[in-house]
Amino acid sequence: MHFSGALFWAEHSILLISDVHLGKVSHFRKYGAAVPQQAVQQNFDALTSVVEHFNPESIIFLGDLFHSSLNTEWLLFEEWVKNTSQEILLVSGNHDIISPLKYEELYIKVIPELIKDSFLLTHHPEVRDEMFNFSGHIHPAIRLSGLGRQSVRLPCFYKTDHQMILPAFGEFTGTYTLEPSEGCEIFALLGDAVLPVPIKEVKKKRSYRK
Repeated sequence: MHFSGALFWAEHSILLISDVHLGKVSHFRKYGAAVPQQAVQQNFDALTSVVEHFNPESIIFLGDLFHSSLNTEWLLFEEWVKNTSQEILLVSGNHDIISPLKYEELYIKVIPELIKDSFLLTHHPEVRDEMFNFSGHIHPAIRLSGLGRQSVRLPCFYKTDHQMILPAFGEFTGTYTLEPSEGCEIFALLGDAVLPVPIKEVKKKRSYRK
């Protein structure tokens, strides 16, 4: 687990990244939202940094790579891909509405899911017998409380016995606060670290597995 929200699968030299939502900043700026332009470049800088750190053989995006229809950030993405030597796959998510043909022009294969050994890679969290699921979509976060009613919400990796939900990688994506479920493990992103969060009280909640 990396503090960027990426997950490196060392055995297969695969870097898993979910919910980058490229194009979202430009989409909101187009309609007048006061989002700083530098947030666009931050996404690409973060991608470059984590790829250079792990130097994987393959990069698999677990859906919602691009937020909406084509905009100016697609040109930046094309340039980023041209400077990236790794094989790239996209497991399509609900926001991935750009034609697969555009990705194929960049030699990126778009697939609905990927099964590798006993692991299932999807965008939405899934449950399948005898398989461990890597997914995204939820943008998981955990709320930590301190003294004086202070609290902070941090993006996190959310793990159960048969599932790992990755945090959203992209800037300006938002998060969804999850309550810990029985037997789960939570790893919060804090600065340049990934920290395990002790689960002292487990609250019953509806499952996000499908």
